[in-house]
Amino acid sequence: MPEAAKVLSGKRALVIGGGGGGIGRAITRALAAAGSAVAVADLDPSRADEAAAEAAAAGVTSVGLTGDVRSRADVDRFVHRAARELGGLDVLVTVVGGQLAFVPVRPLHETTDEEWDLVFDVNLRYVAWAVRAALRVFLEQGRGGTIVSVGSLTGFAGNPGQAAYGAAKAGLASLARSVAAEYSRDGVRMNVLACGPIATPVARAAQTGSAEWIPMGRPGEAGEVADVAVFLASPLSSYISGQSLVVDGGALALGPFPNPPR
Repeated sequence: MPEAAKVLSGKRALVIGGGGGGIGRAITRALAAAGSAVAVADLDPSRADEAAAEAAAAGVTSVGLTGDVRSRADVDRFVHRAARELGGLDVLVTVVGGQLAFVPVRPLHETTDEEWDLVFDVNLRYVAWAVRAALRVFLEQGRGGTIVSVGSLTGFAGNPGQAAYGAAKAGLASLARSVAAEYSRDGVRMNVLACGPIATPVARAAQTGSAEWIPMGRPGEAGEVADVAVFLASPLSSYISGQSLVVDGGALALGPFPNPPR
């Protein structure tokens, strides 16, 4: 996103999962560069504060928030404190998710109830809580708002060893469609970023394999996802809602995906 493109000037955004060096941090940076004040929520207080400080260095108001997305009380607090400290809320971005950082990749018949529940907690349940809390703020303010959730190609195509993750991400896309159907006339939009392989620190640590099968021949960069997040959060996408925008270097167009050996 060009530095001069202040498409979110005067807006106020909450990023749930903006710490570290991954997609959330890149989105926080891009929102600030686009002119939005930013609240950053993360489990690690140092990561939240570092991301908030980086946003502040871009010349916008920022605040770091700490809590656990598995706690409904914490998620509600993120939304209400962001609205209070930023003077309102216009944009919600949910980022926290994935499987590799939380549970092993294993066949469905070997997946435990605890693993299934944890994957749903960090990929779908907290998003529903955050969206519900943000909707209440948006409706009270009376000027609408935008929601962007980071999803995955796995929500479109089965992936061995990731049944819970795929089901949760498919649910995320359905949630966006429901929000679009129910709240568009209130000025609220929700869209999903369906990401293919992205070169985050977690993905690199997991050594998830070669990206040669991707038509572009490489995994995506976090900054490329962040630019699309800004687009979906901004008036540039004012007539787009309930959609899953694929960011995958052409992977879904190629299909079928290569399956790892069992």
